Amino acid sequence: MASVPRIGLIYDVFDAYEWSDGDPPDADAEFEPIETVDALADALRRCETEPVRVGTTRDLQQQLCEGLALDAAITIAEGQGTRNREAHAPILLELAGIPQWGSDALTLSITLDKACTKDLAVQAGVQTPAWTVFSEASEVTASALPADFPLFVKPRYEGTSKGILPASKVTSVEALRQEVERQTHLYQQDVLVEAFVNGGGEFTVAVVGNDPPEALPALQRAVEPTTGIGVHALERRGGPDRAWSYAIEGTLSAALEAQLAHDALRIYQKLECRDVARIDFRVDAEGTPFFLEINPLPTFAPDGTFAIIAELMNRSYPDFLADVLARGLRRLQVLPSISANPAIEQ
Repeated sequence: MASVPRIGLIYDVFDAYEWSDGDPPDADAEFEPIETVDALADALRRCETEPVRVGTTRDLQQQLCEGLALDAAITIAEGQGTRNREAHAPILLELAGIPQWGSDALTLSITLDKACTKDLAVQAGVQTPAWTVFSEASEVTASALPADFPLFVKPRYEGTSKGILPASKVTSVEALRQEVERQTHLYQQDVLVEAFVNGGGEFTVAVVGNDPPEALPALQRAVEPTTGIGVHALERRGGPDRAWSYAIEGTLSAALEAQLAHDALRIYQKLECRDVARIDFRVDAEGTPFFLEINPLPTFAPDGTFAIIAELMNRSYPDFLADVLARGLRRLQVLPSISANPAIEQ
């Protein structure tokens, strides 16, 4: 009898790293609750594989030195430190000859860089808000602005809406200068400043699979009515500790959803994503979508985007997640082309 494939899980949970007093309050916002790891392990068992909980990238490095044997691995580890942090685990797996589910190191590094990603989006024919990059507040002048106010400021190499406050939407040169100073000082990196798209709502599209990839039903996000900023960005771990008001802006028509899916698939393929990604958009008052950013390491938390999509598709989340994982495991030839597991075929 053939042995059960061993699939490693590389991940960061909230207490995975020690942080210093000078680190941002949302330094661990990209990390996961242990429930996410539990959900992935359960899904892997439904795929008739054996989940192996490895832990962080540092744990992976140590265990590889000790002879860790895996048939494949799934990494959701965000890492710590440099703009290449999401690529650390994939590089170790590549060096060890272990097939990896999900996007490779190059794609993960590029997509963490918001400016590089927007350059490639433009090449792919996908509209994105006009933008520029500032390294320090002294560079901010009226002639250096990428568009008319309002503008939006965010760290260049962060995910999970890290750094976003109501003050990140600015309406004057002085306010922009202050926000650039705050973010560059706190996160020790460049910031991206882009036109703030408003009037038609905020949406996210999940894409799964390969050859061809599939865009799943779009989700409309609530916005904070005073600023128009997505509530999810303000409610992140380590963000402002307060209750936010909600508003739904714009309408998700069939035509808009089709355009969102089209643009999401174009950017997914342009960036050579594999197996899964989540793509975020804002829509203007005329109904035109603008690409914001892409996350090929989206959360699989039981209360996150993919769990909501499973509910919209009338699927149980464990079976739905098993299906998503199985597509990539088939790509790696860890699973047969057609699984014998009815939960995956559904």
